[in-house]
Amino acid sequence: MDIESIARRIENDEAIIGEDTAKKSAVFLPLIYKENTWSILLEVRAAHLRRQPGDICFPGGRSEKIDGSLRETAIRETCEELGVAKENINVIGRMGTCISTSDLFIYPFVGVIEHSETIRPNPGEVQETFAVPLPWLMKQIPEKHTLTFSVDRQADFPFERIVSGKDYAFRALQITEPFYDYQGKTIWGLTARILEHFVFLMNHRMFD
Repeated sequence: MDIESIARRIENDEAIIGEDTAKKSAVFLPLIYKENTWSILLEVRAAHLRRQPGDICFPGGRSEKIDGSLRETAIRETCEELGVAKENINVIGRMGTCISTSDLFIYPFVGVIEHSETIRPNPGEVQETFAVPLPWLMKQIPEKHTLTFSVDRQADFPFERIVSGKDYAFRALQITEPFYDYQGKTIWGLTARILEHFVFLMNHRMFD
């Protein structure tokens, strides 16, 4: 194998390393037309849920074998959580991949819920819904706050196989989280990160 052959094999490789083995979830950013403007519909997770009770999120969830694609995952989850008919969901596109952790990738889809008056949230998953006007969002700069995580040196990890062992100078993991506050509700975490990217696209990709 010569160097030209190696170059051809790596040319234009846009793979995300680890994506093939990571868990995959899809979320849907639902646009509704309300009070003469477009708004994004968000959910408040039910208080009795084991994971992230009361958090604000988009409809979505883990990809399952019954789903023909991640797009279908987003649609199925939206139907289940918001009680809307599949034919009332119009997916208009997909944004970039959100890497939650090295083993969880999230794929955000954007679309319109037609006849939004038919939305009937599933009380088993959704406490309530609310809509944030897009013109308001496009003027917001979210607050940023940083969390720092350190290495658990008591973990079942082969420290003895690396230079310096448990004294290795691991870099502390820092995550900067955006926060939006709207009418007494706080949007943060992955939902805010995806929302911030959506707003960036709305403000910086103006074709009409």
